[in-house]
Parts: sequence; structure tokens; C-alpha cells
Amino acid sequence: MQTSTLPLLKQQTECVPFYPELDEISWKAGISLVSYGVHIGIRVNEPTILEPLLDYLPPGWEKSSSPVDELYSLIVGEVGKGSSGYIDHQIYRGQDKLTESIELETIFETLDSDLRLQVGIAVQDWLFVHAGVVGWRGKAILIPGRSFSGKTTLVKALVNAGATYYSDEYAVLDTDGRVHPYPRRLSIRRGEGQRVKRCSVEELGGTAGTEPLPVGLIVHAQYESGVQWNLKPMSLGHGVLALLDNTIVASLRPDFALPILASAVSSALCFEGKRDEAEDVAIALLQHLKD
Repeated sequence: MQTSTLPLLKQQTECVPFYPELDEISWKAGISLVSYGVHIGIRVNEPTILEPLLDYLPPGWEKSSSPVDELYSLIVGEVGKGSSGYIDHQIYRGQDKLTESIELETIFETLDSDLRLQVGIAVQDWLFVHAGVVGWRGKAILIPGRSFSGKTTLVKALVNAGATYYSDEYAVLDTDGRVHPYPRRLSIRRGEGQRVKRCSVEELGGTAGTEPLPVGLIVHAQYESGVQWNLKPMSLGHGVLALLDNTIVASLRPDFALPILASAVSSALCFEGKRDEAEDVAIALLQHLKD
């Protein structure tokens, strides 16, 4: 386990502002890591949660000994009481409380979501686009869309049809517009009101990609139950706009994002429209690149 003791973590986070209330807590352990050049510190008051917490860290993270860009504080158990009157777990980024919950799983999921977002904003040499990604015949298929748009369901169907898994959350593009693997555990929604199940692509019988790929197909499709799937070609310009609308730093760094997106789309087929069940669409999408 790549963890650090509290003294080491404090030494690594000396550039972080002093937060009096949080720093009065007896922190027992911490993790210092780097993801895509962004340095993250996580400290906890209960060391036993470090092992399950590792499953919620970004793909490809590595241990680090540098000062951190963001510091997360996870408080477990009786240190704080929630507004509901129950004794809650809490998570902070810096001095901002992100959430509190009686369920530790909710704390981990909040860490996962916020950590991915902060890395996507702070990263300098990569472009993060909200999109599911699979590889097929040496090309990447991108499915842009926010959370709850059905990306994971379609990615899972494509993997079941033989495609290689790259991501169910972000297309990570280099400055040449190629897509790199971001093989986080897939978040499978098991039904309304039920907690998301996290599983590796290997558990689903698939394989994860390892090499960067040029973009071959962009599918901007909205899920609508019962509709007959109807995807129509769209221009490369509209393909760029579909990706830009789902790019984390679109409004913050448009001069950086647009050339990368233009390179990514330059040789791709682009489709838009509505789709029904993912299984019915997956084979047809793969056929487009096969032809």
C-alpha cells in the first residue's frame, strides 16, 4: 500500500493553507499521489479506510513526494456530527466540506468524482473530455456525454461485442488528438435508487487498451427508451462542438482545447441522433469502422 505517515504527509503539503479546525484533528495516516502531473494529498483519521479508498483513486496514479496541489481530508466516525443529528463521515477539499454522510461509500464516491474533476481542470498537457471510449480495429470510438447520459451502458455493450475498453468517463487526449487509456472501474447502475456497482472490465469478460489511438468514430447519441435508433452523419465542425460541449476546461482554456479537438476529429466519422437499448446499437457502430 502506497501510504505515508502523518508527519510525511504534512511535510509534503506545506504549501497548503493552514486550516485551524481541520488541523486540530488527529490525523492517523495519509496518501500522497500524482495523477497526470497533478499532485494530490489525502489524509484520514482512521487508517483502516486506506485500503478500500485505493479503489477510488484515478487510473495510473503513482506515489509522490512533492507538495500537493489539492488536499483532501476524510473524517470517519465520531469526530463530527452531521446536520441530520446522526454521527456522520465527512470529506473536505481544502477547507470546503464536499459532503457528509452516514455511509462511507458515499464519501468514497464523492472523493472519486471530485478528484477526477480537479485533475481534469488542473492538468496542463492533457485534455479531459466527458466521453466513453472503446478501441476497435486500431481506432477509438468516442461517446461524448455527461454523467447519467448512458455512456457506461453503451461502452459495456461495445466491450461485450468485442471492443477494447478505454474509459467510461473521460476521453484523455494528448496534444496530437490521440486518445489514451483511462481504465477506471466501470460504474454499473443497477436500477433506480440502487447504489452503483464498480467493476473492472476484466470482471465483465473484456480487456483494457494500453496504447494511444486516433479517433475513428464520434457518436453523439441521446438515449430515449422505445425510440428506433436513428443516427445521422454530422459535419466535422459539429463533431468538434459535441466534444467541446463536454470538455472540462472548454471555457477556461479554449485556445488550448480547440486545436486538440480539431486534430482528434480530423479523420473521424461523426454521427448524432437518438438511440434505444445499447446492445442494439453496439454492433451497428462497430460495423461503421469495419467497413
